[in-house]
Amino acid sequence: MVRPLFVLTILSSAFLLFLVQPMVARMALPRLGGAPAVWNSAMLVYQALLLGGYGYAHWLGRFEPRLQGRVHLGVLLVSGLWLPIGLGAMQPGPGAQPALWVPWLFVLSIGPLFFAVSAQSPLLQRWFSLSSKGQDPYALYAASNLGSFAGLIAYPLLVEPAMALTGQRVLWSSGYILVGLLVALCAGTLPRDRPLQAATTVTSPPPGRKRVAHWILLAFVPSGLMLATSTYITTDIVAMPLLWVIPLGLYLLSYTIAFARDRTAADIQTRIAPVAILLFGGILVSGMPGMPYLGAIMALALLFLVSVSLHTGLYRLRPEPDRLTGFYLAMAFGGALGGVFSALVAPLLFDWTYEYPILILAAGVLTPHAYLFAPLQRLWEARVRPRRLSLAIVAIAMVGLIGAVIAFPGSGDTPSTLQQTALLIVVAVGVLAIGMPAAFGMALGAALFAFGGYQAIAISLEPGARTRSYFGIYTVHDAPGERQLAHGTTVHGTQLRGSPARERTPTAYYVPGSGVGQAMQALPALYGRHARVGVVGLGTGTLACYAQPGQDWRFYEIDPAIVRIARDTGQFTFLSRCLPHPTILVGDARLSIAAARPVSLDLLALDAFSSDSVPMHLLTREAFASYARALSPRGLLLVHISNRFLDLEPVVAAAAKAGGWQAVTLFYTPATPIRDAATMSQWIALSRDPATIRVLKARNPAWQPTRGRPGLVAWSDGYSTILPLVKGL
Repeated sequence: MVRPLFVLTILSSAFLLFLVQPMVARMALPRLGGAPAVWNSAMLVYQALLLGGYGYAHWLGRFEPRLQGRVHLGVLLVSGLWLPIGLGAMQPGPGAQPALWVPWLFVLSIGPLFFAVSAQSPLLQRWFSLSSKGQDPYALYAASNLGSFAGLIAYPLLVEPAMALTGQRVLWSSGYILVGLLVALCAGTLPRDRPLQAATTVTSPPPGRKRVAHWILLAFVPSGLMLATSTYITTDIVAMPLLWVIPLGLYLLSYTIAFARDRTAADIQTRIAPVAILLFGGILVSGMPGMPYLGAIMALALLFLVSVSLHTGLYRLRPEPDRLTGFYLAMAFGGALGGVFSALVAPLLFDWTYEYPILILAAGVLTPHAYLFAPLQRLWEARVRPRRLSLAIVAIAMVGLIGAVIAFPGSGDTPSTLQQTALLIVVAVGVLAIGMPAAFGMALGAALFAFGGYQAIAISLEPGARTRSYFGIYTVHDAPGERQLAHGTTVHGTQLRGSPARERTPTAYYVPGSGVGQAMQALPALYGRHARVGVVGLGTGTLACYAQPGQDWRFYEIDPAIVRIARDTGQFTFLSRCLPHPTILVGDARLSIAAARPVSLDLLALDAFSSDSVPMHLLTREAFASYARALSPRGLLLVHISNRFLDLEPVVAAAAKAGGWQAVTLFYTPATPIRDAATMSQWIALSRDPATIRVLKARNPAWQPTRGRPGLVAWSDGYSTILPLVKGL
C-alpha cells in the first residue's frame, strides 16, 4: 500500500497548491483591483514560494529519514497557525501598485501555508524511494502535476460557481488538515532501522555545471512561454475570458505526460515538436488576422508540444533518486526565472510581446532533435569542415530569403508570389535541418522574422506607435480620416482626423445615439449647468467632448500609460480640445471612489468592461453601494457592457435589484452608412430615483428594462463567477 498512499498524498497536496492560486487572487480583487496585474504578480509570488519550498526539501534531505518526517510535520503544524486561509487586514491606498502590494499581502497572508505544501512533491518522492526500497519515484511527479491540473481547472468550473469565498476558505483549510494527516501516514512508512550514514549517503556522481544549467534552461523556456502565451493570445489574437487558465493547465499537464512511466506519448510528441514549432511558430507571430480562434488553438497546441518536449528532455537528464531534490530545485529555479522574464523583465524591455518569438526560438534549439531521414543524419554528422560549410550555406540562404520577403511584400494582407515562395523555402530548409539544432535554429529564426517579426519591429521603430505597461500593450493605428487606440484586439477609442470640429466629434461607443451619449445630453435637464461627472476608464478621452462650461469632470484611470497617451503625447486631442485641464485620478477606480466625498457626483459612467479581463470587483453589491454613496440622491450610474464574449446584463440587473436601483438598458446599432466611426454598444442606466429614469425614457423610448436571469444572484466581494455569463455556454 506504499505506492497508493504516496500517490494519494501527492495528488491531494498538488490539488490544494493550485486550487489556492486563483482563490487568493480572487480574494485580492476588491482590495487591489486590476485583475491582470493581480494575477501576474500572484504567479511570481507562487513561483518564488515554490522555489523556497523545493530548496527546503533539498536541505531537509541531508537528515535521517525519520527526523525528516518529524521536522516536516512540525512545519505543517506551525503553518497551520495561518488557518483558515485568507488575506491579512492591510488596506492599500487608492494609488497602491499591485506589483508591490500583491507580493507583500500574499507572502504575509498565505506564504507559510503555500511554502509547506509546495515542498511536499520532491520531499514525498524522496520518501517514497526510501520506503519502497529503491523504486523509481519520478512517476510520482506525473501524479503531482495531474493533481495540480485538476486543482487549477476545478476552481473556475466547480468551486467558484458553487460557493462564496467563506466556504472556499473552509474547504481549503479542511483539505490542508487532511493532507497533513496523509503526510503523517507517509512519514510512518519511513525506515526505522537504517543508520544515519546509510540513510543519507549520496552514492551517485554529482551533476556537472553544464548539466545543471541544462536543467535550468529546459525548465526556464516552458515556464516563460506559458506566461508569454497567455499575454500573446489575449493581446494579439483573441481576448477571451478564462483563457489564462488554459495555458497554465496545459503546462502542468505536460509534466504528467513527460514524467509518466509509459513513454509512448512523450516520445511521439517530442518527435513532432520541432515540426510544430517551425510551422506554428512562424504563422502565429503574424497574429493570425481574421482567424482568432484558430490562432488561439494553434498557440495552445504549440505551448503543450513545447512543454512536453522540453520536460521530456528534463526526464531524460534526470539524476538518480538520491539526487532527486537537487534536480527539482534546479527545475524550480528555472521555472521562477521564466516567470520573472515574462512577467517582469519583458514588459520593461519590450513594447510588444517579443518574449513570445524569443522563447519559441529557444524552444526550437533546446527541444530534443531526432533526424527525419537517414541521409540527412549522415550529412549533418559528417566531418567538421563539411558541417561548418553546410551551416554557412544555410545562414546565407536564410539571409537572402528574408531579404526577398521584405523587398517584395505584396499588396495589403496578400503576400506576393516571391514572398510565398521564399517562405516555403524557409520552412523546407527548417524541416530538412531537424536533427541539427544550429541549422534548425537559423531556419526557425528566419521563419519567425519573415512571417511577421519584421512587421512588429517596424511598428516598434515608429515613434509613439506602441506603448507597453504593466496593464497591457497599446497600439495607435492611423487609417484614412481617423486614428485609433487598441489594446491588442480591443479598441479603446477612435478619433476623426481633419478639422477641429471633426476632432471634437464623439465616436465609437460614445456617439450621441448611444446610451452614454443620451445621458450626457440630458445632464442640463437633470442637474442644471453645474453637473458633476465621473468617468471610470479614460481611454482616448472621447467622453470629454460632452463636457460643457460650468460642469465638474473627473476621470478614474488605473494605467498611467493611458493618461500619457490621451493627454500628453498629442496623438489624441479629445482632452486638449474639449477639456484642457481635466481631473484624472490614477489608481483603481473602486478604491478612489470609496475615498471620495459622499454625494460628490451627479453622473458616474463605468467604461471598463469591453476587454477580456473584466474587473469583477467593480460589479459587486459592495461596489454599487460605494457608487450610491458617491452619487447624489437623484444621481445616474451608466455601465458600459458591450462585450464580445460576456453577457453582463444579468449581473448588473441582479446588482440593481439587490441595491434598490431602477435600471434600463439601451442597445445602440449605428445606421447605414456608418458615420463618425460609430459602433454597436450597450449601456445600462441606473438610478435610485425613478424620476431620473423617466427623464431618460421620455427623451428616447428605446430605453428598455434590464433583463435578469433566473437563479443568478448579485455578485458580492465574497461570491462571483464569470462562467454563467460566457456567451454560447
